Amino acid sequence: MKKGFALLLAAALMLSGCGSSSASTGAQAPAETVQETVKEEQTEAVSTEAVSAESAEDGTENSSDSLVLYFSRTGEQYVVGVIDKGNTAIVAEMIAEQTGADLFEVLPADDHYPMTYDALTDVAKQEQNDNARPAYSGELPNLDGYSRIFIGAPVWWGDWPMIMYTVFENNDFSGKTLIPFSTHEGSGLSGFDNKLQSACPDAEVLKGLAVRGNDAQNDQENVRKSVGSWLAELGF
Repeated sequence: MKKGFALLLAAALMLSGCGSSSASTGAQAPAETVQETVKEEQTEAVSTEAVSAESAEDGTENSSDSLVLYFSRTGEQYVVGVIDKGNTAIVAEMIAEQTGADLFEVLPADDHYPMTYDALTDVAKQEQNDNARPAYSGELPNLDGYSRIFIGAPVWWGDWPMIMYTVFENNDFSGKTLIPFSTHEGSGLSGFDNKLQSACPDAEVLKGLAVRGNDAQNDQENVRKSVGSWLAELGF
């Protein structure tokens, strides 16, 4: 009986030893994996910081001291029909091309704007009546690096689209030179310059440019010349 008890005790000790060994092996593998993952993440973080530092040193973040900031729409537009590139976007790119300015498009955070013209005008009018401040997506570039900012949009009911007032109020344009431009089908600049000055009283607002949307789509050679003449008057 003693012999049987001794055999049972030995077997229990052997099982206990296997369990400890197995548990130990199982614990070591995840620990090593975590250490390797942390090392990889640290390496990636260092690489990202190095790239960011290089970008800051070589000036790639702000490649110019001028910025073209614009809001534009595609879809069905007055006179020109359905377009896949916005009128204001076309003019904005011409300005950037001729000045070397950086480009930034203001995009709605929730793009509820209809693609049909009549429905779009209804929404635009309702926002104006409500004095709405629609949110835009993301953040503007760091404005500290820009001294001159071209700001453009289509004329909506004789005014800036309300989303642009969100931009004006959420960012500091103090000390900047602001240069408005509009696309329209008969309303011209529509007081964009005066309204921009009121919204950004600590900025200097220069002479604006108004371009017909139909010309932006169908007479780009002449629009490019008009942009060039306007920029020359401004000293570019």
